[in-house]
Order: sequence, then structure tokens, then C-alpha cells
Amino acid sequence: MTAELVRGQNHTLPQTRLEIRISAGAPVVAGATLGDEHGTVHGVERIAHPGSPHLPGLEVSRQAAAEHRLAVDLDALPDGVHRVTVLLALPLEAGGPTRFGAVAAPFVAVTGPEGAEIATFTLTGLDTESAVAALELYRRQGAWKVRAVGQGYAGGLAAMLADQGVDRAAELAGSIQQAVARGLARSVSPPPPRTPEGDRVRHAAGPAAVPGGGQPPAGPPAARQPEQPAPAAVPSGPVDYAHPRRRSSAPPPPPPAAPPAGPAGQAGPVAGDATGWSMDERLYNQIWGMFEDLARATAAYRSAVDFAESRMDQELERALSDPRSRIGGSGDLAREQARAKRDELTGRAREALDRDLAQLAAESAVVEPALPAPYAGWDNPVWHAYRVPMEIPMALRIGDLHLPESGALRIPLLVRLPLERGIWIDSGRTASEAGALTDGGQLHRLAMESAVLHAARLLAVYPAGEFSVHVIDPAGSASAALDPLVRSGVLAGPPASGAGGVSSVLAQLTRRVDLVQMAVRAGAADSLPPDLDPAEQLLIVNDFPHGFDDRAVNQLRYLADEGPPVGVHLLMVADREEASAFGPVLDPLWRSLLRITPVADDHLADPWVGHAWTYEPLTTPAGSRVLDLVLAQVAAARRGGPR
Repeated sequence: MTAELVRGQNHTLPQTRLEIRISAGAPVVAGATLGDEHGTVHGVERIAHPGSPHLPGLEVSRQAAAEHRLAVDLDALPDGVHRVTVLLALPLEAGGPTRFGAVAAPFVAVTGPEGAEIATFTLTGLDTESAVAALELYRRQGAWKVRAVGQGYAGGLAAMLADQGVDRAAELAGSIQQAVARGLARSVSPPPPRTPEGDRVRHAAGPAAVPGGGQPPAGPPAARQPEQPAPAAVPSGPVDYAHPRRRSSAPPPPPPAAPPAGPAGQAGPVAGDATGWSMDERLYNQIWGMFEDLARATAAYRSAVDFAESRMDQELERALSDPRSRIGGSGDLAREQARAKRDELTGRAREALDRDLAQLAAESAVVEPALPAPYAGWDNPVWHAYRVPMEIPMALRIGDLHLPESGALRIPLLVRLPLERGIWIDSGRTASEAGALTDGGQLHRLAMESAVLHAARLLAVYPAGEFSVHVIDPAGSASAALDPLVRSGVLAGPPASGAGGVSSVLAQLTRRVDLVQMAVRAGAADSLPPDLDPAEQLLIVNDFPHGFDDRAVNQLRYLADEGPPVGVHLLMVADREEASAFGPVLDPLWRSLLRITPVADDHLADPWVGHAWTYEPLTTPAGSRVLDLVLAQVAAARRGGPR
């Protein structure tokens, strides 16, 4: 039976291998400290946080997220540790909440490795605090217990660490927030919160619960239900992805159709199998649902494998610690039995994952051909029937994502329009296999070709005259890659080269940001100068920082920070190592941009469980003229000619 704790209450823990599951209404930083019998933490080496997530017997998340799973093995903690305190803090991101009173009350559950809840605690009553000690696991007379703490700190993470006796707490808190900022920079932004009526409903075959829980809670505490995960190591049947709160009411349902029959007469997957006010919105929600489902199914599988390995280790340790097992064949038999049990558990977990992957693959096979041009890859026939749209779509596809366990299944990576942050195409060498096998010159060429394809897609999905593209190419080294844009005449002007060209374009776009900001603040949007282009602006920057002086670098940082809300966006092609001479002054610039790569690389994280997803850029099919055909349509529409 689950113990529902209130502040100050404790409960005896029946086991020493635990998971601590955290759900919050906004991304939070989760960490833990290891203290002595008085709660004092002796050194930074006894603090687990996103910058240092592993300690003996303890593992925490690597980034801020709305949901966390912390793994704890109380038997493996260092000697002298009597208390494990779980800490939560709000990340210091621009525009994010600054106090817990502004978000839904965090919910914390202590569970066994298989997901069975032992104790839960909802942290109510927080207001101005930006950090909180949520609960603590403590040892009393040889037994471990959990206590609900809920002690908040208006002074933030630094005040909380100082209260536990940590030296130089402010410095450590700053380094933790820097690690969190780096993690947020690589995280894919989740879609805007949807009401329960706005969530999709999935066709599924079995009654089992969603592995890892439901969608991150976004409502008030009274409306939120704690996640109820199924035991990951012993799946009981096909996974039902329909969240308890999801319904098919409210917005108009998908148009009636006769879906293909699935196994045992069940309805097969359907394109647009989500609610929304339009087919585009239903497809957008469905793709994000597939993304989340794959993340959670993989998390359940990995958790099951970890549990099976840990169980085998424990059984082997018990067997080998018995002197009798060293005589005869009993020791060998115990090892064989432990490994057989591990193989059985991992095999059953893999079967469950394979069922989930088969369902998602079948859904993908139906969804991909039905996608509109903004959501479709370049190989989709929809681009051959392309016409300039009359309105801006909800989102744009900028690549595909997959996990090592997902095989050939690919999930489209969609970003909302208008763009909420700029894009950085990293032309430097990466740690991936594809990056290691590609030389530096080819990486830069591929990065610039990728930038051209992204610019072409943005031009294609906006109505005529509502999107303009500028190019800075200081040394003129990207002329071959830029040829499709230059030849078609879709650029706002010739690519700018040399220091003078860089300065002119940056001054023009900086002036636009300043004027629009002033007009918006004054409520006088109609009084903008007649020479100001009202269209959304995209600036492609090649070979950064070559050709950029300190003033130009500051202008670029200004455009990255202030540009997106007023319609000015960056698309940078750069190798961070080449800009290392500027030092940490450029760190905010890199963090403000969504980093993607010209070759496959596993650097992006999902907003639910933080998997490292492999990003694959979109490319046009070999020998295809689809890019030229699309740009010709865009150019004709800009000239006012026939489409």
C-alpha cells in the first residue's frame, strides 16, 4: 500500500534499491546530496547534479525536465552516509518561472525498481522559493526511512546548499546552473501544453499501463494524477498508449474513414489520429505523440534491462558470498540460474519493446504519406505538387530523430513557426561515427548545403512576400552551395562579403529589431518607416567568426536574443572551436540556438526522459530537381507571376 506523506511525516523503506520519480508543471533541476548523521555534506564530491550525475549508489538526471527518475542503491552508498536529500530547483533560463508558486506543485514518488510505489509526497504551499529540499532518505538504527521535507529556499540553490554545510555554495550553484543551461540548449522544445481534450487517442490492443507514466502534468495540483507505471521488467501484454486523461471530444474529430483492419479485426493506425481544429494540427499532435511514445517505451525497456542486470549482480553476490558455493558445482549452477533469469527478464522486456516499435512503425507508414509539405521530407511526392501557400503552417520539419533501439523507425523533428529560437548548424567534427569519417572541408560543405535546404523550406512554407532571406558569406567560400538560392532570385539581396558587407547587413537587421520593438512598446505598429520590410527575416551566417569584429559579434548576439520575438532569425553555419578565441563571451549565443549537424549525430535530448536522440538532416534525393522546382515557384510568386 502506498503511503501518502505530508510535510514532516516519515515511512520505513522495505528495500534498498529505489527509484525517485518526480513530476512538475515546468522543467526543474533535480539533484541529491549525501550527508552524515547530522545532514552535513562534506564536499562537492557528495553532490549529484546535472554536471556530475553519477555517485556511488546514486544517479540523477543530466538536464532540467518536467519529469525525472533518480536511481538509488542505499547499500552502495559510501561509508559514513546517513542521509540522502533530494533537491529541486528552477533553472535560470530566460522567460522561465522564477518561483515555485508560479508552477504546479511538484509530485515526488519513491518506488521500487519495478515501479511499485512505496511513498508519495506533493510539495504544496511553495511561493517565492526557487529551490526546495523535497524529501530525504535517512538511516535510523540500521533501518532506512523516507521523510517528506518540503523546505523551500527563496535564496535558491546556493542558499539550500549552504544550509547543508557546503563550502563555496554560490560558486557550485552557478556551475550547476551552467550545466543545466547547456542541457537545455540541446533539448528539443516540447509542444505547447494542450488540454486533455486536445490530446490524441491511440488505437491499441492491450490493457497495460503506459510505461513510465503519462504526459508531463501541466495543470493545477488538484487536476493532476500521479503517474502509474507498469512494471517495466515484466510486461504483461501489448502497451496501451491512451493516457487516462485523453479523450476524443472537443475539437472536430478526424473525417470518417475506413481504416485498414489490424490483428484480430482491430482498427489499424490512421493518419490524423489526434484531435485538433485542422488536419495539420491533428498530424502535428500525432507526430509529437509518436515522439513521446517512443521515448517512454525505450525508457521502460532500458529500465527493465538495468533492473535485470542489477538483480543478476545481487544474486551472484549472494551466491559467491556463501563459502558452501565454492565447493562442488553449486556456484556454477547459481551463476547459470542468475544469468538465465537476467536473460528471461531482458527478453520479455525486448518483446514488449518490439510490439511497441511495430505499432509505431505501422503508424509511421500511414502518417508519412499523408503529411503536408511543411511536415514532409524532400522525397515525399507532395513536394512535386507544391504550390505557394496562403497561410503560415503550424510547424516545419527540419530533420528526423531515432534511438539505437528503434531500428529503421524515424520520427520527424518539427519546430513551431514562427521560429522561437535560431538554428546553429555545427560544421565542426563531432564524436559520432559519421562525423569521424568525414573530413573538415566536407563537413563544412555539407553544413552549408543543409543551411540552403532549411532556408528553401522556410521560403516555401510562407506565403509570397512574407519571408526574406539574407546571407553573410565573408570570404565568398559558399558560392557553390548558395547557387540554388542565388540563381532562383529568392534572396533579399546578393550574399554579403567582406567586413563592409557583414557590417551593412547586421546594421540593417539590428535597426529593424530596434524599430519594431519600439513600435510594439508604444502601441504604434502602424507607424513603422515605409522602407522597413514587414516580412519575417532569416539571416544565414557562413564561416563565423571570420570577418566579424567585436562590434559585429555583439550585434549577432543581440539578434539571437532579441530577434525571434520581432521576426528576425539566425541560421548559423559555424565550428565552435574556430570561435574559441572569443572565450565564454559567446556561450550565451551557442545556448540560444538549436544545434543541429550536417551528418547523423546523437546530441539532441527529448523533453520527457532526456534520451540522447540521433538527429539526421533532411536531404534531397540523388538526381532530383525538387529543390529547383520549389524555388522557381517561390520566385514566381515573389514577382507576382503565375504559380
